[in-house]
Amino acid sequence: MVCKPKRRCPWARSGSLETDYHDREWGVPVHDDRTLFEFLTLEAAQAGLSWSTILKKREGYRLAYDGFDPQHVARYGARKLDALLGDAGIVRNRLKVEASVANARCFLAVQEDFGSFAAYLWRYTDGTAVINRWRSQHQVPACTELSETLSKDLRKRGFRFVGGTICYAFMQAVGMVNDHLIACFRHRELARY
Repeated sequence: MVCKPKRRCPWARSGSLETDYHDREWGVPVHDDRTLFEFLTLEAAQAGLSWSTILKKREGYRLAYDGFDPQHVARYGARKLDALLGDAGIVRNRLKVEASVANARCFLAVQEDFGSFAAYLWRYTDGTAVINRWRSQHQVPACTELSETLSKDLRKRGFRFVGGTICYAFMQAVGMVNDHLIACFRHRELARY
């Protein structure tokens, strides 16, 4: 008996990093604050770049950003910022690096207000993933009314690099939205969450 290859979303077929990320992480509901901070930071870093670039630098980010501990990142000063800007393991864009530190401080404020960032975030979808039923990659939006609402509130709280498109990519990554195409094997798996 010959096994059929698994059907995946088209973007996940460009390389092993993308395939592994798609098969194991993308769209899995995340409720861990440190992981949420990681994705928020990575999605902001990705602005204007390909996700492949960020995946290749992900381990560099984990090292440079103290395992994405928002309490550590929130205390970064000028010396650490200079070190980050000299670190080839990450995207060395001053605005993005400065935003990541500012966002860590805002992240901690949200934790203080809501008990956790996850509690704040998941209230936007009433605690469950929005399950879409796209047949084609062309149907998947770049942003939605919900991502614009999240973006507006994050910006009001002082976050940077959190426009509607970045927020939608973040929501997809952390499983608030299941945007795997219906033909993709992960759509059905993640619809059970």
